[in-house]
Amino acid sequence: MEFTTRTAIALLLALAVSSSFLCDGVHCRHHHTKHTSHNSSHPPSHAPGPASPSRAPPHARPSPPAPPPSTNPTPGAPAPASSGGVAVYDVVKDFGAAGDGVTDDTDAIKTAWDTACQDDGPGVVLAAAGYSFLVHTTVFTGPCQGSVTIQLDGTIVAPSDPNTWPANSKRNWLVFYQAHGVSLRGAGLIDGKGQKWWDLPCKPHRGGASTHGSCDSPVALRFFMSNNVTVQDLKVQNSPEFHFRFDSCRGVLVSGLSISSPALSPNTDGIHVENTQDVLITNSVVSNGDDCVSIGAGTLNVHIENITCGPGHGISIGSLGKPGSSRACVANVTVRNAVIRHSDNGVRIKTWQGGSGSVSSVSFENVRMDAVRNPIMIDQYYCLSHSCENATTAVFVSGVTYAGIRGTYDVRSPPIHFGCSDAVPCTNITLSDVELLPASGDTVDDPFCWNVYGNASTPTVPPVACLIEGVPRNVEDDSSLKCYS
Repeated sequence: MEFTTRTAIALLLALAVSSSFLCDGVHCRHHHTKHTSHNSSHPPSHAPGPASPSRAPPHARPSPPAPPPSTNPTPGAPAPASSGGVAVYDVVKDFGAAGDGVTDDTDAIKTAWDTACQDDGPGVVLAAAGYSFLVHTTVFTGPCQGSVTIQLDGTIVAPSDPNTWPANSKRNWLVFYQAHGVSLRGAGLIDGKGQKWWDLPCKPHRGGASTHGSCDSPVALRFFMSNNVTVQDLKVQNSPEFHFRFDSCRGVLVSGLSISSPALSPNTDGIHVENTQDVLITNSVVSNGDDCVSIGAGTLNVHIENITCGPGHGISIGSLGKPGSSRACVANVTVRNAVIRHSDNGVRIKTWQGGSGSVSSVSFENVRMDAVRNPIMIDQYYCLSHSCENATTAVFVSGVTYAGIRGTYDVRSPPIHFGCSDAVPCTNITLSDVELLPASGDTVDDPFCWNVYGNASTPTVPPVACLIEGVPRNVEDDSSLKCYS
């Protein structure tokens, strides 16, 4: 079932209503008055599940970050300010943060969070404009009694030296764990200070073979097992690794973000979504060294609209089905009204040989390409080494639509590449209103097709005459290939 605009708007409205009590840094002024108690608590709400299918895809849950013991506010902690019934916890005025960019303000911000989290009403943790807060790796733990907003109008910076990070905490920086209903917003900046991480000798672009072991690098912001999450209007830059990662969440709204890191910064995906349902990503700009948006296994109902990407690696589903991993399932993904500029890829689905699971009900609509190397791509032979062999199983890719894909491509690669598995072909691939012209030169390259079934419902540029009509018998009635019936 397609994740329609109506569904996306409904999700947006639901999340907006749940956070309608929130205020910005201008209107939540600091008052030295005691917070008025509330008569009832507000338990974490849960986003409605998808209409169909009714169950999340099977997947292996990632290991949770190790949360530190919850910090209880000390007796005699400052009473929060309030505005319109919303408690305001100012990390500078109430909790002693220095805000000079040099002093460690981790404890002040974490204590402000813990205090707001234990209040039974809506609360705002305020990091005001004009301050820069040095924050070390930390976990903001819920569930909270009420809903908490972090209003960031200042700057949060990470320690710049990898050697200052704890040996067992090099994969995360700011983690929100079971923080249901959390909202992170404001006109501020989050700076991951990633340059020294990117320069580690074990990074692939520095000659290293992998990103494991000593090459573990922090994700800037990770939301883990947190429902009804809102992230709006922030600037995030120079993450050591992924800028945002949503794991095992349900009900995510991302809007108005500006994400940036250098084009050669390794593995700095803008927004990564995995094992997560009901996601709306809108009105954001991403410029980085890896995928603009990446969608991992166990993801269901994702709507991406009005996003600008590049440079980088485009919008990717995958990689999925790595040997030894669990069954990879992705369904109901829509990308609409996007612009992709000067990227290695445009809209891409990538899977490993030897995997299992399926990618289904995917729609790419009205996407503008500007000098993109691989504007349209399905790659079922994704491999990071030269020793990957053809296998007898693969992630089944079916029901993918490309409509209104226009612009220019980098002539180093064909504008359309469908490389599907020998054992499990791609099926029901549909193209309409596709026009891709070379960014330089006059020759339009032919598409590449391998074992792909589908049709072009309108004339395309270049013509895609290599699609096979119909559905192959070996997959037509094989329900074991599909994650959903």
